[in-house]
Amino acid sequence: METDRSELFFIAFVAALAPLLAEIPARFRVPVVVVELLLGILIGPHLLDLASPDGLVGMLGELGLTFLLFMVGLEIDLGKLQGRPLTLAVGGWFVSLAVAMVSMFIVHSIGLIRGSPILAAVALSTTALGVLAPILRDEGVLDSDFGKQILAAAAMGEFGPLVVISLLLIPAHGTVIHTLFMAIFIAAALLAAYMAIRVRSSKLIDALAHTLQSTGQLPVRICIALQALLVALAATFGLNVVIGAFAAGMVMGLASQGEGGMLLRQKLDAIGYGFLIPVFFIVVGMRFDVSALWASPLVPVQIISLLGLLVLVRGAPAPLYRQELAAADKLPFALYSATGLPLIVVITEIGVSSGLMAPERAAVLVSAAMISVLAFPILAGRARKRHLIQFEPSSPQDLAKATQKESKS
Repeated sequence: METDRSELFFIAFVAALAPLLAEIPARFRVPVVVVELLLGILIGPHLLDLASPDGLVGMLGELGLTFLLFMVGLEIDLGKLQGRPLTLAVGGWFVSLAVAMVSMFIVHSIGLIRGSPILAAVALSTTALGVLAPILRDEGVLDSDFGKQILAAAAMGEFGPLVVISLLLIPAHGTVIHTLFMAIFIAAALLAAYMAIRVRSSKLIDALAHTLQSTGQLPVRICIALQALLVALAATFGLNVVIGAFAAGMVMGLASQGEGGMLLRQKLDAIGYGFLIPVFFIVVGMRFDVSALWASPLVPVQIISLLGLLVLVRGAPAPLYRQELAAADKLPFALYSATGLPLIVVITEIGVSSGLMAPERAAVLVSAAMISVLAFPILAGRARKRHLIQFEPSSPQDLAKATQKESKS
């Protein structure tokens, strides 16, 4: 018990330290997720050995994983992704997955990267919506046409891999029974979504909102209960719990649309990003075997290759956007879309725990993902700014020509 208390202190301390370190230096801000992982590595058993990712700490990490996926589902606003952006995002993600599958089978066959090619391909097809959204907001492009295309692609880059991962980790049921269980779970999730939409349009949501100002906090408790219900239902039906948590987030996202749900979302943000989610990333860092990075001379080559594959895989759908994106925006689109740390961490954790991925391979993949979060958004932002400065019109005639050229493209 005394050991658990000291370990919880170190985790709480680095969780509080991470956002402070992420803010400095101001000109090169590191995403807080990366800082949490690095601090977790530092206090973990492979370096300072101040805490161990087992027992109570490990259980809190699992809770953080389910809450992270719940928040991912909550952040996806299906209403803003309707029409052509959603169609392009869905088609583009399938193109990315196909390119990733072919690429991973090739590198696996030549022995460059060992491990489960399918699981690695799914990891390469992800995009970090939770990381990209604040970056795009700070750069002032979140509400632009370019930003909407990125958000749609990022949303599909989170939803698609989660569904595939849930289907890949099939338990010891027969295919027919598993399919039946999947259909029952989807029906239950759709029923919950229908009820959420009905509740949103009734006076009940206003009545529940009053308890957010009291010790009852009923809407928050309902969210947690729904999350626990769908996670338990998914586990009972032999599905992976990730799909249950994600479905619960999407259902609550439907119920909490508008100003009435803003306070509820803020409270869920506080629980998730203020407590459970940082614990998950810190625990993942504690499990990160640093020695795997110099266990083989091929590791630097593998990391560089994975970074190139991330850009190739998520940039492959760019030709589909020939009418939506200017030629100069296609490289930034690929770089933004290739930013995928949180879900890559989730997928590698699931792969290692299920025996589908070796820990040393997971370490290489997570290392490449951390570099992608650090480098790709910065490179994408600079590429767009360079293009805008280079082609900024200096006179009304130039402005008219630029507008006419953009309308044609």
